[in-house]
Amino acid sequence: MGRELTPAVPSVHERDQALADAVGRKDRKASAEFVQEHADSVYAYVLARLRPNAVDVEDVTQEVFLAAWRCIGDYRGSSSLKAWLFGIARHKVEDYYRAKVRSSDLEEADAIAGAGLQLDSALDERRLRERSLAVLDRLPEQYRLLLKWRYWEQRETAGIAVALGRTPKAVERMLARARERFRREWEGAS
Repeated sequence: MGRELTPAVPSVHERDQALADAVGRKDRKASAEFVQEHADSVYAYVLARLRPNAVDVEDVTQEVFLAAWRCIGDYRGSSSLKAWLFGIARHKVEDYYRAKVRSSDLEEADAIAGAGLQLDSALDERRLRERSLAVLDRLPEQYRLLLKWRYWEQRETAGIAVALGRTPKAVERMLARARERFRREWEGAS
């Protein structure tokens, strides 16, 4: 009467580490599995942050995977491979925001707003979130990206200023103009 031994099932982190190691060894089958397993969730993550710039989503998603392949050897399994990819995606989205905002001349925009909306609380409820997305979609790209960077990515003004090579006061003025434009669009949509 011997006991049947069942093979141990690897943990998610062990499986992720094995997949990352195989991708690092340039195993084509592992690379295809890596992309197939994570492409949809990374694409959805990027899309939610770049909407409505859907044409740029595929490029940014591709940049995420290229960066992941370049530094897959740095993956240590302390978090899931998906979480690790989302970290890379967050940085690639920030790079995208930085490039788009820098290329736009926000200094010649509308007059500075007196007070902004409480976007954080408005975005908490689904109905308000949908309306907010619709209003954001109508804003000029530089305003849309700056507001998403500040409120969705929850970047501090000082961090945005460093990323853009501007002073915190200049970023505050840009945000004030963007919030004012958002407010006008919001009230016009009522």
